[in-house]
Amino acid sequence: MSNKDTCDIYCYDEPKVKRIQAVIKKEDIGSVALLFKAIADENRAKITYALCQDDELCVCDIANIIGSTVATASHHLRTLHKQGIVKFRREGKLAFYSLDDEHIKQLITIALAHKKEVRVDV
Repeated sequence: MSNKDTCDIYCYDEPKVKRIQAVIKKEDIGSVALLFKAIADENRAKITYALCQDDELCVCDIANIIGSTVATASHHLRTLHKQGIVKFRREGKLAFYSLDDEHIKQLITIALAHKKEVRVDV
């Protein structure tokens, strides 16, 4: 039985493989994986998307938007903050969050556009 998504024989382009391996070694791919892993949680993806809709939201706003407790929202926001996805500021007793930079908004926008274009075979 042949598998459609694999090669029928094993062979590879050694110069191409070595060149790409060298390029990969120069980049911090692990950090990129951690960034996507942080956003991979559905609630954290919702939080990130919500912050694309408004410049800044307080933790209470975010908890209500995602339908969670403030403690749960805070937990997710700490994870996003550790990965450099969001930043925060305090104003008295309130904590406000915003996207760390425009790149995060671009990632979310591109991911949503991609999802609308692509049909996934499962």
